[in-house]
Amino acid sequence: MTPGPTTLLVLAKEPVPGRVKTRLTPPFSPEEAAELAAASLADTLDLVLTLPARRHVLVLDGRPGPWLPPGIEVRAQAPGGLDERIAAAFAACAGPTVLIGMDTPHLTASHLAPALAPAAWDGCDAWFGPAEDGGFWALGLARPRPGLVLGVPMSRPDTGCLQRARLTGAGLAVRDLRELRDVDEAADAEHAAAEAPDGRFAKTLARLTGAAALR
Repeated sequence: MTPGPTTLLVLAKEPVPGRVKTRLTPPFSPEEAAELAAASLADTLDLVLTLPARRHVLVLDGRPGPWLPPGIEVRAQAPGGLDERIAAAFAACAGPTVLIGMDTPHLTASHLAPALAPAAWDGCDAWFGPAEDGGFWALGLARPRPGLVLGVPMSRPDTGCLQRARLTGAGLAVRDLRELRDVDEAADAEHAAAEAPDGRFAKTLARLTGAAALR
């Protein structure tokens, strides 16, 4: 695999019960939700390592665990709100950078291919991956500028629209990636598992839902 020109960041939380995937409880317990988060993160990082990026970096809130594969750089997340943490992640990079999260275990190489291609930044200043819930699953900047993220209201149905408008309002040429569905609630988890049935996430979900049926 020939490295491309782009740094690929994964913004994530350590999968600790009660701190991750809280909207999955119920029907899942906090411990089960953390298991699903760990599986989602592992699937994401395994994919990231196969992609032609210049650097593969996990920007982590917490400590690395057994879900971390070799070959991923780890950097601590900055404190603050989500906009501040995303902005700080970009501020620590130089050159083209794409940031994704840990909520799309069904992510494939084809979803990110346009933003990681050798000519991805020809005539393009930013890449934007919209999420079905109104947010965004990917954000890429040819020249990292934290001010393009700071102050954008996060975790709202209009977050994606507001973030994309911030980019275009700054005069950036923006290209869009395919829309994806984040895993927030149980129905989202089922959708992701159906999209990627061979992944750790799908297998973990099947085990947990099978166990639940026996209780």
